[in-house]
Amino acid sequence: MNAPSPELLDERALSRLRWRCRRGLLENDLFVERYFRSRGDVLTVREAEGLQALMDLADNDLLDLLLARREPDGLLDRPEVREVLAAMRQTRAVAMN
Repeated sequence: MNAPSPELLDERALSRLRWRCRRGLLENDLFVERYFRSRGDVLTVREAEGLQALMDLADNDLLDLLLARREPDGLLDRPEVREVLAAMRQTRAVAMN
């Protein structure tokens, strides 16, 4: 028996999420833009939840996570947040090579 496919984010929700993800620091914007370029067409509701949790952070706190200066803790230490964070870090590694 196959597991159900993850629910993809609809176009309107994706547009709202892109707007929500605009950041004050250019470095954060670069991470976010690369993430949307790699995942935007297949972004799931679960990923959107993780991304929104990251966007609730202050810019400097988000950058610390993206650069692996620290790891998610407390309420942020959830599987969907860790998955999005890993994917965002991976897009940086790919961009640097």
